[in-house]
Amino acid sequence: MSSSVYKIIELVGTSSESWEQAAKNAVETAGESLKDIRVAEVSEMDMKVEDGKVTAYRARVKLSFKYQK
Repeated sequence: MSSSVYKIIELVGTSSESWEQAAKNAVETAGESLKDIRVAEVSEMDMKVEDGKVTAYRARVKLSFKYQK
């Protein structure tokens, strides 16, 4: 039986469209340099507000990927 180790990091993605797009941006951007991303969990969502209007959606995402020796 083989064993594996996974590392978890936390990122914040942003979007002017939606929380879903913000989370997707975080995962896909991380995927450009990280290998074997296994799980993405949205842990927090918030919005940037300017002059009483929402200008950006932000999603805090925890990513799990296989640790490479």
